[in-house]
Amino acid sequence: MTATMKRLLCVALALLTLTAAAQNVKIPKGANVFTYHQIEYGERNDTSVITVYREGDVITIVTPQPEGKLIPGYAQTVTEVDYAQDSITVSAYYDDSVYFYRTAFSRSDLEWRRDAGRHICSVNSNTLEFEMDEKAPVNVNPLPYYGLTKGVLRSFTRNGQKRLVLASVGTRRAASAVNGSSLADAARRVPTMRRVSPRELDRIMKERLVVTTRIFDHEQICWGKKNAHIDGGLQAVPNDTVLHYAGGTLILKKVKLPRLPHHYQHFVEIHQQSNGDAYDRTGSLFIVTPGFFEGINHHPDSLPTFVGRDGQRYQGMISQTGYDAPLELVRFFTPFGVGHFNERMAGYGIDWRDETYYRQEITDLYHFDDDVVIGAWIGNYDGGGHIVTVDIKSYPNDYTIPEDNTEVSGLALPCFNTCNVLEMAGQNYGKLFATDSLTVIFKLYPETKSAKLRYISTGHGGWGEGDEFVPKTNTILIDGKPAFTHTPWRQDCGCYRDLNPVSGNFWNGLSSSDFSRSGWCPGTATQPVYFDLSPWADGREHTLTVAIPQGKPVEGMFSHWAVSGVLIVEY
Repeated sequence: MTATMKRLLCVALALLTLTAAAQNVKIPKGANVFTYHQIEYGERNDTSVITVYREGDVITIVTPQPEGKLIPGYAQTVTEVDYAQDSITVSAYYDDSVYFYRTAFSRSDLEWRRDAGRHICSVNSNTLEFEMDEKAPVNVNPLPYYGLTKGVLRSFTRNGQKRLVLASVGTRRAASAVNGSSLADAARRVPTMRRVSPRELDRIMKERLVVTTRIFDHEQICWGKKNAHIDGGLQAVPNDTVLHYAGGTLILKKVKLPRLPHHYQHFVEIHQQSNGDAYDRTGSLFIVTPGFFEGINHHPDSLPTFVGRDGQRYQGMISQTGYDAPLELVRFFTPFGVGHFNERMAGYGIDWRDETYYRQEITDLYHFDDDVVIGAWIGNYDGGGHIVTVDIKSYPNDYTIPEDNTEVSGLALPCFNTCNVLEMAGQNYGKLFATDSLTVIFKLYPETKSAKLRYISTGHGGWGEGDEFVPKTNTILIDGKPAFTHTPWRQDCGCYRDLNPVSGNFWNGLSSSDFSRSGWCPGTATQPVYFDLSPWADGREHTLTVAIPQGKPVEGMFSHWAVSGVLIVEY
């Protein structure tokens, strides 16, 4: 018998035992403490306890607080059901406030049917089955939202799987508690109590669990601002101060990112709208490395530079000993004039959106110290430019903070980045691929658990035969041998027409923003792709090369590729 079969057998035996126990529990008239086992399914079988205290016609449902140090924003919740008043009151207790709602007990919008003593209904395509002991001398239901009022719930099943079973009944004194105190004491020790709707309480509880770090707040990215200058390098950058560089097209800010348990997931959210610029532009959100800051603070020519076979200088694009290229978090593209030009194009038959919204997970990149400098760039020569708001939002996957939270589990190392965020300060475009390939050296040790390259690639050249509109295969070579291929291409750009009020329109009904492109659309963020480098974790140096068949210049126009690569290592 395999380990999986044994585990499933153990789960099945446990369910049979709990179900039998639920059937055999006697319910005396004076019972006032009901214990339910709540069963969760996943990689393992977890059983938690819900305790229901009864006093007359009122029951109080308490889910126990998790053991250990709790994460920020956790709330102890208590549900009180008054059968005489036909009401439910749900309260969320925080150290600084209590939020609650009160609603009617019955649910008239559900269609119930009876089958062998079970009450069955369907909610959101889920089949729910309630086994009620309707002959019990008291009324107890720890799931009151469905309107089953008579009797005691013995078991609850969703989609054929047991989720809740009655484990025991007692007659000890009912003493429901929140953080070791009675409900009344808990309510007295907080300064405010606020009544909200059920949906509002659900929103508040979720929002308070999310850790939000505001990076930029309605900041302008445009052309024509005076460049900042900081003496002392990256360490001397003041906290929470927005600095403008590259004529205002690049903004920087040092922020303190929270140290959070490893089970959190992290997302970047970007809101952008035109403040006068009518064109689709390349944008990037990235971590500023110490070496790259020197090129920002002075001039791109101060960065490590190589001369291509085309005779042109390419500044700061490849990491090497003593220098790291910028670590790209999100590559995004502005649409044609969203927000600023909406009114001009009113009556066109399209309900233009007010802004673009980009949201991308960066959990695998979240290996930062407390203080980090984050840059946002949108390439443009417009005096109004764009307005951006950027947040990092962190979501927990557990209510507790593990004891080994300080243990480092991985690294995110920038390898290369040809997205020329210092374009307006003189940094060259990534047009080296016409005559060269891009090569970096990496070394992975045998104890590495996993290693992968996070790769972003977008092609540019805004005419009919430019690389923006022609699919090109990107080849990744390891030690000179082809290992991976990727062809960046988006064929869904027409889905974002309502973000592009001043996109060029053509005689046949198509818009410029509809056209398929090399890895991007106006108004979207480009999704990274991943290549597994674990087979090369042998402690030796290897070369990684990016080769792209870039198109030739035509009448002063040229194609170029913005590629970035981050090595993500887990120990």
